[in-house]
Amino acid sequence: MGTVGRKIVGMDVNELLTLLNKAFADEWLAYYQYWVGAKVVRGPMKEAVIAELDQHAADELNHATLLSARIIQLGGTPLLTPQDWYKHTNCGYDAPEDPFVRNVIEQNVKAEQCAISVYKKLMDVTEGKDMVTYNLALQIMEDEIEHEEDLQNLLEDFELMLKSVGHAK
Repeated sequence: MGTVGRKIVGMDVNELLTLLNKAFADEWLAYYQYWVGAKVVRGPMKEAVIAELDQHAADELNHATLLSARIIQLGGTPLLTPQDWYKHTNCGYDAPEDPFVRNVIEQNVKAEQCAISVYKKLMDVTEGKDMVTYNLALQIMEDEIEHEEDLQNLLEDFELMLKSVGHAK
């Protein structure tokens, strides 16, 4: 733990560590949601959806890595068990119990929208107080916004494909 690095944080470091660990829990659950979704998804455009889910899973794992490094820099310990992820998550986990393409995409759009709100809150809390965490939250939020857009574009393509064959809902 860097003593000056921790000292210059202009807010309660323990409160910050709690927020970071909650985001860390979200990232691990998001990683698994994407990873398992890519394994079980079924339906039209499945291959395009699998490619997107696999890429997003890799990004979420990277986010967990970045958050754990910041937690450790601040003298904290990342949550150590998956049970702790469930206890501390902001966004939860949606199992792809109905693995139809539309359902899996919609579940992940919802998760990304939650993630965007988590990182917006983290940015609001750290702005002007902890620029390292602020910049980290901004970097991750940019990815989450891109993920939401990617998924919404896939959903739009899916709906257009259904309309073109006369099966729109």
